[in-house]
Amino acid sequence: MLAARFAVPALPKILVRRPALLERLTAGVQGPLTLVNGPAGAGKTVLTAHWASEALSPYPAVWLTVEPGDAPGAFWAYVLEAFQRRGEQLPPEVGSPTRAEGVDRSFLVRLANGLAERPDPVVLVLDQFDSARAPEIVDGLHFVLRHAAHGLRLVLTGRTDSLLPLHGYRTAGEITEIRNADLRFTGADTCVLLREHGLEISEAGIRLLVDRTDGWAAGLRLCGLAMRASADPEAFVREFAANRTTISDYLLTEVLDAQPPSTQDLLLRASITDRIHPGLADTLTGRDDADWILAELARANAFLEQVDGSAWYRLHPLFAEVLHAHLRHRCPGLEPQLRGRAARWLAGTGRLAEAVAQAAAAGDWQFAAGQLVGDLAIGRLLTGLETDRLSRTFATMPTDLPGAATGLVTAACRLADQDLDGCTAGLRRADEHLTDDADLVSRLSRAFVGVLAGRLAHDPAATERAAADADRLLRALPEPLLGQHPEIRAMVLAGLGSAELAAGRLDRAETGLTAAVEASGRPGTEYPLCDALASLALAELLRGRLRQAEQHARGSLAVAERSALPPERLGALDHLVLAGVAAEHNDLTTARAQLDLATGSAGPLPEPVLALEAAVIGSRLATAEGDWEGALTTIHAAGSAAAPLHLADWTADELAIAESRAHLAHGDPGAALDVLDAVACDRPEHTVARARALLAAGRGDHAMATLADLPADALITSTSRTQASLLQAQAAAAGGATEQAHRHLRTALGLARPEELRRVFVESGPWVGRLLRQDPRLAHAHGWLLPAREPGQLPAGACERLPVVIEPLTARETDVLRQAEQLLSTEEIAAELYLSANTVKTHLKSIYRKLCVTRRSEAVHRARDLGML
Repeated sequence: MLAARFAVPALPKILVRRPALLERLTAGVQGPLTLVNGPAGAGKTVLTAHWASEALSPYPAVWLTVEPGDAPGAFWAYVLEAFQRRGEQLPPEVGSPTRAEGVDRSFLVRLANGLAERPDPVVLVLDQFDSARAPEIVDGLHFVLRHAAHGLRLVLTGRTDSLLPLHGYRTAGEITEIRNADLRFTGADTCVLLREHGLEISEAGIRLLVDRTDGWAAGLRLCGLAMRASADPEAFVREFAANRTTISDYLLTEVLDAQPPSTQDLLLRASITDRIHPGLADTLTGRDDADWILAELARANAFLEQVDGSAWYRLHPLFAEVLHAHLRHRCPGLEPQLRGRAARWLAGTGRLAEAVAQAAAAGDWQFAAGQLVGDLAIGRLLTGLETDRLSRTFATMPTDLPGAATGLVTAACRLADQDLDGCTAGLRRADEHLTDDADLVSRLSRAFVGVLAGRLAHDPAATERAAADADRLLRALPEPLLGQHPEIRAMVLAGLGSAELAAGRLDRAETGLTAAVEASGRPGTEYPLCDALASLALAELLRGRLRQAEQHARGSLAVAERSALPPERLGALDHLVLAGVAAEHNDLTTARAQLDLATGSAGPLPEPVLALEAAVIGSRLATAEGDWEGALTTIHAAGSAAAPLHLADWTADELAIAESRAHLAHGDPGAALDVLDAVACDRPEHTVARARALLAAGRGDHAMATLADLPADALITSTSRTQASLLQAQAAAAGGATEQAHRHLRTALGLARPEELRRVFVESGPWVGRLLRQDPRLAHAHGWLLPAREPGQLPAGACERLPVVIEPLTARETDVLRQAEQLLSTEEIAAELYLSANTVKTHLKSIYRKLCVTRRSEAVHRARDLGML
């Protein structure tokens, strides 16, 4: 007998201790049967040998390595010898086998009785038990285990499932199973292994290595050895090719060469796909035996496993890589043919993304693009769970291919990259092949891309024409096909609504965007839903409906978070709207934080209109912070960037109003008027802004006359109506008509209250606070004007002395005020704080406005009263 078969195998020099699995082995031998099952190199024998060598078994353990050539009699002779060498004696009447070919039932009965008479059980570890090919061995072992009472515990290791009737043990709860999923190395295990090799790899490198090896122990060990010899171990993880390492030799020798020729042929052909189905495998081989072969390979743990109990199988990633390289070497030129067959089989079973990927890999771009367009799935290049995969598939498609489908796919891909020129070129090529006789789906795909291209080009007319074509074709489309692609209608409506918004047609934008939201309730429409909600939020913000704007923006962010949509595609507009809402509420801290999210972490804003609105909000915040120069710089930069784009007139007016606001805060109404007069516009917002500048310039009569030209209230936003009433109140107060001033102020407060428009009152100046202090009941009725403050921020009784409208000082303004408290001159303050004298003057003007005072000494006294100094 071979003595080596009775010895516990030596452990590797570098051993990763796996306490959880060791504990499961110890717990497992409390029952009759424990299986340790996994592919070659999974660490089955190492784990079991580690457990046995550390004597973790609660009972005596006997080791035997099974050999493929064992006959039944020889197998049982080895089992008896293993007991004897371990010192576990059996009764003499058990006897021994008399011939190598087999044993009679009486021997098995005597052996089972002898084990049953033991006071304590014995654990028999049969390593590589799947090598036992004779059914008589399995049947005999099952008989002994069932009749040995509690005298025997079995631990079996192997690559394949044992032929024992495992279902009976499972039903009785008498089996512990440690399978490949348990044996896979985790990131923590891999980190320990590499450290033992003297390697320090980043967390990202560890994750990548575990993903590529699928936690396969032997593969990780081989990689560790190769990395130790590499000049750059981190780069090795990113770049190593499995077919050029010792991993290839291991897999080809241990796995592929062990299979019969028909199985080897199937594995090589299956390596072109991520997943393999028996029907697909039969298509690739031209045979009809794949169902049985794949099931056998999975049962044998031959680096192929069934996917979630489905009919699909998955090759181990490293094995697939090695097989793929071997296919190219053994059968040059066969791969494109196989991929073409796979593409057509997958397309026929409705697996579009996989079919397209196979056709693209074969270089058959006409089939790939034709499938995407013909299935009306072109929208999935821009929305849905398959967007990234499809985008990667078509990233290398040549841009000069003839045909309508390739032109449309090129245009859609360029749209996703915000490349208008590339999109236009793709559409031009598609139009060369699209006639009135073209199929309905191709013409609808053209109209769909045209809507989005018109939006990207800021061309409302082109967008409307394409949307009208799309709507007409959608009505003619068969309902089942339309139901499979709800993203088409949703994205057409969202694109049209956003184009109307960019053109300043807010009513029409709201109608289209609301329809887009209603059409986006199904899976695959998450992106157009977020897009429509965000655009709807901006429309509501521009109309002064802050509550609805905030609701839509937060709804859009919630959908994006639930759907795990990539942040670089979404979120910027939502945060921009929330910044605008917070600014109107005079919550400057929140407004600044949201604006930073909109313009920073989410990347550049995708559309110029959004960038302009960000500049308007940013300049308003800079003005509030006393940074007049920064406010103007922001506005001028946005205007310069937008000049070549020929945007709608209302955007230029928005910039002009923002610039006039900055000039007024700096005390320069003349400059404010010049900016507004340079823009010919009849928008109510422009009229109100001009009236404000006229009033600040001392031209009250002209200001009131300007306000008299305003259209009906229904056409003016609540913000503009509030501003107009405040201007009327200010003019009346300046003319001594106190009662009239109070009446207009009450109107303004009533208009502002539903949306809590605080900022407009702050920007109006200190006269608002003086009027409110003259009417305590009115001030009390509108306590919402007071900004929220943290408890303890103001001393007791300070609230009674506060002006009704107060705005916190910035850190720099506080510094300036502290220097003024020391009775320093403007020039001395500038020198102390390393500022220019003009900047100090700007800060002082902002301080006076916020504290409702007109002189430096009054500002110091007011700040002391409020606990600011």
